[in-house]
Amino acid sequence: MVSFDTKSYSKKLLQLISWSHWFTFFNIIAAIALSSYYVFNETAPTTILGYLYVLTTWVSHIAFLTFMSFVLILFPLILIFPHTRFIRTSGSIIFTIGLLLLILDAFIYSRLGYHLNASSSEQIIGLIKDIAQQSVMFYAISGALAIIILSFQFTASNYAWKHLKQLQKTTFTHFVIFGFVASFFFSHLTHVWADANLEYDILRQDTVLPLSYPATAKTLLTKYDLFNIDDYNERKNSPLSFTKTIPNYPTLASSQCSAVDTQHSVFLILTDAQISAEQIQHFTQRATANTLELSQNIDTGLTEESWFNLLYSLPSIYQQDILKQGEQPLLFQQIAQQKLATSLTIINKDTYESTRDSANTTNEPLWFNALFTDVSKLTDVSSLLFAKKLNNKPAGLHVFYFKNSPNNNQYQFELFIEALLLAQKQKTDKDTVWISAIGNARDEMRLATKPALLIQQSPLNTSTQHKKLSHNTSLMDLQPTLMKNWLGCDLPVPAFANGSDLITLNKDRIIANTTAQGIIVFDKDKSAFIDQLGNFQSYSTQLSAPITINADFPLMIDGVHFIKQFSAQQ
Repeated sequence: MVSFDTKSYSKKLLQLISWSHWFTFFNIIAAIALSSYYVFNETAPTTILGYLYVLTTWVSHIAFLTFMSFVLILFPLILIFPHTRFIRTSGSIIFTIGLLLLILDAFIYSRLGYHLNASSSEQIIGLIKDIAQQSVMFYAISGALAIIILSFQFTASNYAWKHLKQLQKTTFTHFVIFGFVASFFFSHLTHVWADANLEYDILRQDTVLPLSYPATAKTLLTKYDLFNIDDYNERKNSPLSFTKTIPNYPTLASSQCSAVDTQHSVFLILTDAQISAEQIQHFTQRATANTLELSQNIDTGLTEESWFNLLYSLPSIYQQDILKQGEQPLLFQQIAQQKLATSLTIINKDTYESTRDSANTTNEPLWFNALFTDVSKLTDVSSLLFAKKLNNKPAGLHVFYFKNSPNNNQYQFELFIEALLLAQKQKTDKDTVWISAIGNARDEMRLATKPALLIQQSPLNTSTQHKKLSHNTSLMDLQPTLMKNWLGCDLPVPAFANGSDLITLNKDRIIANTTAQGIIVFDKDKSAFIDQLGNFQSYSTQLSAPITINADFPLMIDGVHFIKQFSAQQ
C-alpha cells in the first residue's frame, strides 16, 4: 500500500513538473512578445554587432527572467503542495502578475526612462495617479489587460495539461532552448568585449530591459545625447555637452499673451553673497503684500551661469548655444512688446572707473547688460533710498545687483531692501519684489539650497497672505512666474523654460542643472552630483553632508529629463 502511494505521488509530481516546464515555455514566448516594446521603442543600433547584441540579449534575458520566476516561485510550490488544481491555478495567477508587471514596467520606462524600482516609487505612483485622473479609461484598460492575460494563462495551462504526452514527444523545443542558451552566452561575452573597448553602440543598450542597469553613468549620459563619445575616446576627459543641435530659442508672437494693464513694476534684488533664512524672515515681516518664502531654492551656477538660469530659465548647458543665437529671453521680448522699461543697477563699492581698464573687468557679468535699456553702476545705495525716487520709476523690470567685492558688505543690501519695502507702503498698486542670492563663489556651495523671497501685490479688499513653500524651487522658476502673473502670458512652459509658476506650484519635483564638471540633481531630501567620468556622490539635504548610497540611476535619469525639457521639443 505504501509502495502504491509512493508511486502515485511520484507520478503526479513528475507530471506536474513536466506540465510546469511547458507552461513556463509558453509564458517565455508571451513575455518575449510583450517585451518587444522595449526594443522597438529604442533608438536602433548603428552596427551589425549592435543588432546581434540587442536581439540575443533581448530573447535570452527575458527568457531567463521568466524561467527564474518558475524556479523561485512555482517549482517550490509543486514540491510542497503537488495538487493539480491548486498548482495550475497558482501558476496562472503567478504568471499573470508577472506579465502585468512587465507591461507596467514597459509603460513606466517609456514615460520616465527607468524601470520599476523602490527609490523612485514616489515618482512612479505620482505618474500613475496623474494618468488615472486624466483618463477615465485607465482602469477599464488595466482591467481588460488583466482579464486577457489571465485567459491566456488558463488556456495555456489547459492546453499543456491535456496535450502533455504529445508535447513531450516534440523535438523543436531542444533547438529553441539551445538558441536561448547560445544567445545568453553570446550577449554576455559581447558585453564584456564592449565594456573593455568602450563600444557604446552596445553599452547604451544596457538600460533597455528590466533588472539590467549599467555599471557607470557614462552609458546613460551617452544614451541621452549628453556625452560626446568620440571626444571621450580621444581625451578620456570630456565635459558634458549636447551631441545634437539644440532647438532655436523661440520668439514671442503678440497673440500669445493677453493684453494687460501693467501699472506696477517688478524689482529683482540680487546679491552674490549668501542670504540667511533669518534675513528672509525679517524681510517677510516688513512686507505689506503677499509673500512667498522659498526655503528650498536652488542655484547651482557660478555668477554668469546663474544669470543665464535666471533670465532664460534654462540649465547652464544651453548657455553657449542660446547666446550665440542672439534671441532675447521671452520675458524681455514681452516687456518690449508692452513698451515697459528695463534697468540694471550694479552696486559695487569698488568704483567702476578704477576697474574699467584692469584685468578684473572680466569678472563683470557684461553679456546680459545689452538686455536692459538703462544700465548704471554705483558705489553705494545712498542715492536710491528715497521713497519718491523708488516709487516714481517707470513701470517695468528693475534689477539691482549687489556685487560683493572684498570692500563691500551686506549692510548696503539690507539698507536698500528696507528702503524699498518702506516705499511700497505708500503705494496702492504695489510692486512685485524678488529677493535672492545669485551665483556661488565656490563649487562646494552649489549643493546647498538658498532661501529666497517673492513679494506679490495683494488683490484689492483682501488680507495679506504669508506662505512658505517647502518644495524644491530654482532661479529658473522666476521667468515663468512673471510671464504668467505679471505679463499675462499663459504659455506651455517646456517650450521656453525649465521652471514652473511659483504661485501655483503644489508638488515636489526633481530639479537639475549642469556644471563644467557634471550634473547636479536635487530631490526632496537629497542631492546627487554625477561628474564627467560618471562617478556618483550623494548628499543629504538636511545634514548638508555627503552620504553613502549606491548610484541612484533613476534619480540621474529624472535629472537628465529635466535638463532636456527644452531640447526635447525638437
